[in-house]
Amino acid sequence: MASIGATTATTGRPERRADVELRLPADSAFASVLRTTTAGLAARLDFPIDDIEDLRIAVGEASAMVLPEAAPGSDLTCRFYMAPAELTVTVAVGVDGAVSPDYDSFAWQVLTTLASHASAETSDGAFSITLTMESGHPEIGN
Repeated sequence: MASIGATTATTGRPERRADVELRLPADSAFASVLRTTTAGLAARLDFPIDDIEDLRIAVGEASAMVLPEAAPGSDLTCRFYMAPAELTVTVAVGVDGAVSPDYDSFAWQVLTTLASHASAETSDGAFSITLTMESGHPEIGN
């Protein structure tokens, strides 16, 4: 399997295998599958409903940014890295050349407002956006 959207440069974390990887046709018709998967994983991490919805929206905006850049016949690859109270998602497509993300776009503004951290990268024939959402869920202790 080809490596698309390595996370070391964008997250500053050691590269590791994704906890969940989803590969879909690079077509906006499949964005709802990505948003639903994201919501399910966030719920598994006990994110509050408001954070889950913010994450769904942010992932949708990341998809909206990468999909128009996809090379014909490429896949939309989504990698999910799960940690306590944190979900990092990398959304990537194969591209034919270098891509410069539009940091002034509405999609980028929404994504960076909702996510705790976001970055974009073009490398190894892929354009990827990585976003991290930290749960606002207060610790419950008894």
